[in-house]
Amino acid sequence: MRPALSGGCYKRPVSSNRRVAAEVWIVLGLSLGQSAVYAIVNIAARLTAGTPLAEQTATLNASQSERPYLDLVYQLLSIGFALVPVALALYLLSGQGRSAVRSLGLDGSRPGRDLGWGVALAAAIGIPGLAFYALGRALGITVEVQASALDVHWWTVPVLLLSAFQNGLVEEVIAVGYLYERTRELGWNRVKFIVASSLLRGSYHLYQGIGPFLGNVVMGVVFSWFYTSPRFQAGGRRRVVPLVIAHTLLDVVAFVGYALVPAEWREALGIR
Repeated sequence: MRPALSGGCYKRPVSSNRRVAAEVWIVLGLSLGQSAVYAIVNIAARLTAGTPLAEQTATLNASQSERPYLDLVYQLLSIGFALVPVALALYLLSGQGRSAVRSLGLDGSRPGRDLGWGVALAAAIGIPGLAFYALGRALGITVEVQASALDVHWWTVPVLLLSAFQNGLVEEVIAVGYLYERTRELGWNRVKFIVASSLLRGSYHLYQGIGPFLGNVVMGVVFSWFYTSPRFQAGGRRRVVPLVIAHTLLDVVAFVGYALVPAEWREALGIR
């Protein structure tokens, strides 16, 4: 029998809340939370290295072997294993006839609408994000970001596209979809979730400097607000697919599209 308050409202047992909280910490510890801890240590190391942040470099997609096909295997393994926490989060949210894929709006039931919103979100975030990066470089609080250090092979662009999709899926499913479901069970309101999700997003980008941290916090606010807003729900359901699409597009531009930008522009922005 469910315990209730004097007013008849359902009160979740404390032991159940602890179990949910422990689950959240485990999922984050295997994914974005782990990345956040490493990023915090990394920025501390950078700030105490004796070299200004503006003179330091962060590489987003590094080669893992001098042997091309072995490098390809390592890249694919890295992408595949990075998606395991997503599978875990979806598994934990499923059960008793409930589909996490459907409840998070991760299905393909509304491709046109999802694509439209994804492109719109990417456009809304992309230009301000670039401005934050450029400002951070000008102020000396952002490192020089090397978007890709992979050698040129037939598989380089496909791998970068897969990496962009992996980033979008991991970050949006876990930092937004999964985290919202679980924090709501813990009694968090919308504002508290948006703040927590946004700070989490910013924290695991700290290795790039203070500018990317602030830019990703802003991105987190926009994405989590969009996801939780009834105005943008489809059929009464929240949808994470537009966020995945937007994030993937942003990373595709960062990983692949940067090569199309004139060299003098990249140099001015501190992008290699």
